[in-house]
Amino acid sequence: MVKQCLWIGLVVTLLVGCGTAGTPTPTPTALPSPTATVVQPKTVVLTMGSWRTDDVEQMNRILARFHELHPDILVNYQATQPQDYDRVLQAQLENGTAPDIFYLRSYSVSRRLYEAGYLAPLAELPGLKENFAPEMLAPWSTDDGTPYGVPFIATSHGIYYNADVFKTLGLSLPQTWPELLETAQVLQTNGYIPFANASGDSWTMAELVFMNLAPNFVGGREGRQAYLRGERCFNDEHIVALYQAIQALAAYLPPNQDALTYYDSLQLFLQGKAAMWLGGSWDIPYFEQQNPPFAWSVMAVPPPAGQPAYITFHLDAGMGLNAASPNQAAARVFLTWMTTPEFGALLGNELPGFFPMHTTPITLDDTVANTFLALNQGRGTDVRFVWEKLRDGNLKGYELVETGTVGVVNGTLTPQQAADKLQNGLAQDGFEPAQNCKP
Repeated sequence: MVKQCLWIGLVVTLLVGCGTAGTPTPTPTALPSPTATVVQPKTVVLTMGSWRTDDVEQMNRILARFHELHPDILVNYQATQPQDYDRVLQAQLENGTAPDIFYLRSYSVSRRLYEAGYLAPLAELPGLKENFAPEMLAPWSTDDGTPYGVPFIATSHGIYYNADVFKTLGLSLPQTWPELLETAQVLQTNGYIPFANASGDSWTMAELVFMNLAPNFVGGREGRQAYLRGERCFNDEHIVALYQAIQALAAYLPPNQDALTYYDSLQLFLQGKAAMWLGGSWDIPYFEQQNPPFAWSVMAVPPPAGQPAYITFHLDAGMGLNAASPNQAAARVFLTWMTTPEFGALLGNELPGFFPMHTTPITLDDTVANTFLALNQGRGTDVRFVWEKLRDGNLKGYELVETGTVGVVNGTLTPQQAADKLQNGLAQDGFEPAQNCKP
C-alpha cells in the first residue's frame, strides 16, 4: 500500500494525499487580476512667437526649466526676424495661425492688438499684480488698468567706453554733459574717434542718441508726461536744448558717419578705434562674444550741469496670450510661471542685458549687466521718449524724432527747426496736446 501510494503521488501530484477513494480535489486559487493601465497625461505643445532670433539657445534653456516643473506642457520657441515680426504676427492673427503666446511691444503696438480682440485679458492671472509694480504693468494695460501682457524684458541705455583708453589718457568718468564733451575732445585730440555712432541706419539716431539723451534734457518721466498733457509744446526750450546737445555730439562721430551702419559702428568700438558707443544693454552679449582685446564697461549719459540725473530704462517686451489659442489653460500656467522671481532670475542670467521687471530684487551673475543695472540707482528712470502715446493711431512721433535727429547730425536742420518739425508734425497728425499746448 505504501509503494502504491508513493507511485500514485509521483504520477498524480504531491499535493493529493493517499486518502480513501472519493476525497475531493482542492479548487485552484484564482490568479490575481492584471494591474490597471496608468493613463499618462497628454503633452500640450505651446508655441511662443518672438522677434529675438539671437536668443534661441538661451530661451530654450529657460523653457526647459519650465518643462521640468510642468512635464505635461512643452513650449516651442519660434523667432521671426525683428524687422518682419509685427507684419508677420498681424497676418498670423488675421488668418488664425498665430502662436499661443507671443512677444508684445510696449504701449501702442500691443494696445492695438488688444483693442482688436487678439489678446486675452489677464486681470485674474495669479502672481501678476503681486509681483509687478503698477508702472511696470502700465505698458501692457488699458487706461482702466486691465492687463493684457506679462512684463517680460526691460533694457537700459547708456554709454559703453574703452576703459583701457580712459586709463591711458587719465580720463575720469564725466559727471555732466559739458564734461562729456570735454572728454570727447581729449579723445579726438589723441587720435581716437570719440563716439562710434553713425546715421547710416537712421533708427539708431532715434533710439541710441535722441532717446538716450532725452530724459536728462526734458526732466525724466515727469517732464515727458508734461508734453503728453499739453503743458509743454514739443518745440520748447527743453527739446531745443536736447537737439543742441545732439548737434554738439555730431562733431565727435566717425568720419563719413552718414554712410556707416549699426554693424559698422559696433566694429569701430570693438576694434578700439572709437572710445565710446551710445548704445543699450542688449549689446552686452555681442560684445562679450566678440571678446575685444581691451577692458570695457558702461556709464550713464550725464545730465546738463546742475540738473538731476536720469536714465532711459525702457520697458521693452511683454508676453501676451492669443485670445484664439486652443490651449488657454496651459498658456496661463506658463504665464503664471513668468510672474515668479525664479523666472526673473533665469531671464536676467541667461540673457545678460535683458532685465526682468519683478519687484523682487534679482541677483545677476554678469559683471557688465550688474554695472548697467546699477546705473539706475540714484537716477530717475523713464521709457523711450516716443513710445507712450506718440505712436498711437496715425501719429508719427517716432519718424519725426528720427528724421529730426538725422537732420541735426548731418547739418541739414538746426535744433530749432528739428523741434518745430516735431511740434508741427504731431499737431498736424491730430495729437490734441500738441494742438492745444501753451508755449
